[in-house]
Amino acid sequence: MKIVDQFRSHLIRLGYGESSVKMLPNCVEDFIRITKKSIEHISSQDIINYYEYLQQRPSQRDQGGLSESYINHHIYSLKLFFAWQEQSGLIKLNPISSLSFKQPESKRRVILSIAEVHQLYEVSESKKERAILSLFYGCGLRRSEGERLNVKDVHFRSGLLYVRSGKGGKRRVLPMSEKVSADINDYLENERSWKDKQEALMLNSRGARMRGNTYNTAVKKLVEKSGIEKQISLHSLRHSIATHLLQGGLSVEYVRTFLGHKHLESTQIYTHVNKEQLWNLLNT
Repeated sequence: MKIVDQFRSHLIRLGYGESSVKMLPNCVEDFIRITKKSIEHISSQDIINYYEYLQQRPSQRDQGGLSESYINHHIYSLKLFFAWQEQSGLIKLNPISSLSFKQPESKRRVILSIAEVHQLYEVSESKKERAILSLFYGCGLRRSEGERLNVKDVHFRSGLLYVRSGKGGKRRVLPMSEKVSADINDYLENERSWKDKQEALMLNSRGARMRGNTYNTAVKKLVEKSGIEKQISLHSLRHSIATHLLQGGLSVEYVRTFLGHKHLESTQIYTHVNKEQLWNLLNT
C-alpha cells in the first residue's frame, strides 16, 4: 500500500530502529485491511472495533490469544500513523486522539548491582567484550545506538562519544570516563580487524558491523561465565547504569540527558527501585 510505504519512510526520517520500521507499518497495514475503509473515513469507533478484534484474535504462534504487549504495539502504531496524518494535513480529525486503552503490565526491570557489573568485567576475556560493557553500561547506550556507532563518533582527546541518531532521530553527546575511553581505544588499537575498511566502531567475526543479536549473545555469555543468576539482556546494562547514577546522587535531569530520554517521566522510573534492589546497591 502506498500510504503504508509513505509511513515507513516517515519513520525512517524520524530515526526509528530497523525492527520498528518493519513492524509498525505492518500493524497499520493490518488495520487498513481489516477495517476496509479509506483513511479519511476512519472513525474512533473503527479503532475501538479493531481493538476488540485484536483481543479476540487467536495467536498464530501458539495456542491462546494475542499478548497485551502485541496488542499495544498495534495501538501504538495507529497513534503514530494518525498523528503523522494529522500533522501532514491529510486528515482533519485524528480518530485515535480521544481514545485510551489498557496499558500492558510493564516487565520488572532487571538491575545489576555494582558488584555484579564488576563481575562481568572480571570474566571478560577479550578487548571486544570489555568495549561492549563500556558502551552499553558505561555509556548507557540503547541497542540501536550501539549498532549505528562509527569510529568517527568516538573522540578520545575530548573524552566524548557522539550518538548521532538516537531514538526518534535525537542526537546527544556523552562523556566517557577514563576507563570507558581506555576500553574502547584498547579494542580499536589492538583487537579490531579490518580497521581501515569499515566505518563501524564494533565489528563481528566476519568483519561487518555488529548487530543487536550479536551484542546480546556476547552479554549473555558473560553473565553465564560470571555465575550471576539473573535474566540479563543488553538493555539491562542501560537500566543498571541509570539506577547507579541516580543512587550516586546525580540529578534526574542529568540522567535524563545522559540516557537521551525525551520525557522526564521515562527517567523517573529508575528512582522507584524496590527495597531489595536498594539494599543490594547500598551494600556493594
